[in-house]
Amino acid sequence: MSGQSSGARQQDSAAKGNNSYALGVIGTGVMGTALVKGIVGARVVRPGQIIAFDVNERYLADLCTTTGVTAAADNEEVVRCCGMVLLAVKPQVLEAVLLPLKDAWRRDHLLISIAAGVTIKRLQSLTRDSLAVARVMPNLLCTVGEAASGVAFSEQVSQRQQAWVLKLLGAVGTAVRVEEKLMDAVTALAGSGPAFVALVVEALADGAVAAGLPRDQAMTLAAQTVMGTGKYLLQTGEHPGQLKDRVCSPAGTTIEGVRALEEGGLRNALIDAVLRAARRSQELGQS
Repeated sequence: MSGQSSGARQQDSAAKGNNSYALGVIGTGVMGTALVKGIVGARVVRPGQIIAFDVNERYLADLCTTTGVTAAADNEEVVRCCGMVLLAVKPQVLEAVLLPLKDAWRRDHLLISIAAGVTIKRLQSLTRDSLAVARVMPNLLCTVGEAASGVAFSEQVSQRQQAWVLKLLGAVGTAVRVEEKLMDAVTALAGSGPAFVALVVEALADGAVAAGLPRDQAMTLAAQTVMGTGKYLLQTGEHPGQLKDRVCSPAGTTIEGVRALEEGGLRNALIDAVLRAARRSQELGQS
């Protein structure tokens, strides 16, 4: 972080005006840092246009050192000198972070929140009535630039602001716009999905080890197969069933394996996993 005093930084920011920076970031943990690095790496926003703060000085210093973004003195400085604020904190600390900032929000602010399970209505109650809010559910894969994110917008978010949010999320993967009532489904699929897929990768590798492959080779081939399959489906637009049929030759090895998966209930287990995760997301949001 800069050796400049907090007071001096605040005076400098005030002198620059209310929108001194294009993007402000509150929270520079794993997700906040990954999003900022993706945004900067894709050149969507220049480092000099971003200001950030985190109560953890090490997290903040690491982000500023590696990306060149500006360190703020506190959360209020972030809000007051930005028109667009990315909120990347855990739901458990949301009130503690937002309530002291009540008077800092302006009518033209856009809040982008990645706090899981926290509704737009709740965010507005903690900030400003009728504040423009984008509620985002990214996943851990944003750390490698391959996130699957869902985003819901409040009615106050303009078309221009929506385009900006989608562009920011596009810097770290793929983003889709959904109705807010579907965010629990997004959480279950995109948020929890990496864990489900990781289990599949591990199981595939275990099977290959049982068939004689060394563990490191089995893991490499299993992970690459899953990644390549996803890329193939996204690029071709082909239905997964069509891909499956392409690989299954009559009386061959693949159809025998598919038969084993059907007998083991893989399809039903994955469907149930997503449904249960969605229900749990809903329960957590209500509590």
